[in-house]
Amino acid sequence: MSRKIIHIDMDAFYASVEQRDNPALRGLAIAVGGSGARGVLTTASYEARKFGVHSAMPSVTAARKCPGLIFVKPRFEVYRAVSQQIRDIFYDYTPLVEPLSLDEAYLDVTKNLKGMEIATEIATEIRARILAVTGLTASAGISYNKFLAKIASDLNKPNGQAVIAPKNGLHSLSGFP
Repeated sequence: MSRKIIHIDMDAFYASVEQRDNPALRGLAIAVGGSGARGVLTTASYEARKFGVHSAMPSVTAARKCPGLIFVKPRFEVYRAVSQQIRDIFYDYTPLVEPLSLDEAYLDVTKNLKGMEIATEIATEIRARILAVTGLTASAGISYNKFLAKIASDLNKPNGQAVIAPKNGLHSLSGFP
């Protein structure tokens, strides 16, 4: 039996938390991070990403790429609390959770606590619960190893999921640079 690995990746996590908590920021291009000359972004909203703004970008560069970009100071205590809510959901399905950061983790659901057979159904249910509990969306990748699950989680972002099945395996990567 192939392993069933799910990679959950929150969508623009810090920026999404800020937009959730401050409705005036919803739909706007925001960046979480320092706005000064030496500032660096931790993340950017999808609205800002349309302008080429991304995490680890110097704030000066981001402001140049996206006129009107709104800078928000990080609130790591809030992000940690939301991350814990999400992890609590994961542990309802499996004890085999490997957090990578506050906003992403691998879950081995080969033998899960719910007795569910189909990993895509587990991922769908987890994503729905995350949305219900936190008001935030997540993307998921499902495969038979962590590497391919991570690749799959990026295929239908934001708020989607994808599968790379054993029969497709590395052939699924043929379109990647």
